[in-house]
Amino acid sequence: MTTTALGLAYILLEYKASVWMWVVGFIMQSLGIVLYYQKGLYADCGMEFYYLAMTVYGFVAWMRHKQKTQDLPIRHMPPKTAWIWLGIAAVIWLAIYLVLTNFTDSRVPILDAFTTALSIVGIWALARKYLEQWFVWMVVDVVTCGLYFYKDIPFKASLYGIYVVIAVFGYFKWKEMLHTD
Repeated sequence: MTTTALGLAYILLEYKASVWMWVVGFIMQSLGIVLYYQKGLYADCGMEFYYLAMTVYGFVAWMRHKQKTQDLPIRHMPPKTAWIWLGIAAVIWLAIYLVLTNFTDSRVPILDAFTTALSIVGIWALARKYLEQWFVWMVVDVVTCGLYFYKDIPFKASLYGIYVVIAVFGYFKWKEMLHTD
């Protein structure tokens, strides 16, 4: 329940492009490590460690830019970068899937690996403040919502259902902010 409340605060701060989302995210991910391990979502658990590192990176990147001039601007991801990161996501998906099927008792290795791989790309794109990060989160959120209902984590599943809606609105909000910067 606590991680659900923190998750809602996080996504609302992301919607507003607030640097404070990184602080809330750090606390949320710390608690998520325990939850996902207990539920056997090992890739999600491991991803939380990556998220912790990325929250520090994102916070520093956003604050460093703010200290120099103004907020880090929202921008488009260059197409070449998008293709590279899609390729990286595919490789990560396969690698995590192989680890999960060969070294864990995961009953959902394909989806667990998929959402983890896309989330790795999504959080990186968020830290760089790319508009297109919202598309990644829309896919992750839809799949994760179903996965968490299946794994009997209804509060988190419901949160991801809300995330889908906020991600759609977030995309349009950031798109508007992109043109006004």
